[in-house]
Amino acid sequence: MKRTKKERQALLMTTIKENPFVTDEELAEKFMVSVQTIRLDRLELSIPELRERIKNVAEKRFDDEVRALPIEEIIGEIIDVELDKTAISILDIKEEHVFRRNQIARGHHLFAQANSLAVALINDELALTAKANIQFTRSVKQNERVIAKARVVNIDSEKGRTIVEVTSFVNNEIVFKGEFDMFRSEVGRRS
Repeated sequence: MKRTKKERQALLMTTIKENPFVTDEELAEKFMVSVQTIRLDRLELSIPELRERIKNVAEKRFDDEVRALPIEEIIGEIIDVELDKTAISILDIKEEHVFRRNQIARGHHLFAQANSLAVALINDELALTAKANIQFTRSVKQNERVIAKARVVNIDSEKGRTIVEVTSFVNNEIVFKGEFDMFRSEVGRRS
């Protein structure tokens, strides 16, 4: 059954409130309308586009929480962080991230997303990557969304090191795995 414009817009607002990371394409599919209709609805309702919504949520939630680097220096958009425990970020692969000839993402972008997430996860003023063991498990193409999940697996306070495991996914398929040996400053070891 087709909804009226008013009903659809009310549901659209509720859906975006519940999940600010939902794409226009996903909304169009859910409401069985065109992407253009969703965009027009968002404009009428003054709802920003996905990238702006992600940025707003990240700035509100994590600006005070992330200590080791400024939020704007993180590659991708952090959507969840619990310092020294877990963190999640999203990176939408765009034209500037891929090789022109085959639209495959350059590996350094996936590494940068994972590495900056590992740094952001550390509850310390200074966190640096001492060593990384990484593996790319599948090519990532333009217009795919990479979700990186990081978790601390070990904190060695005496050595000032933290081991962070990062796994990146596209549609629940692993595309990147990395283990990052992170250096922590002296300040972080005392607390």
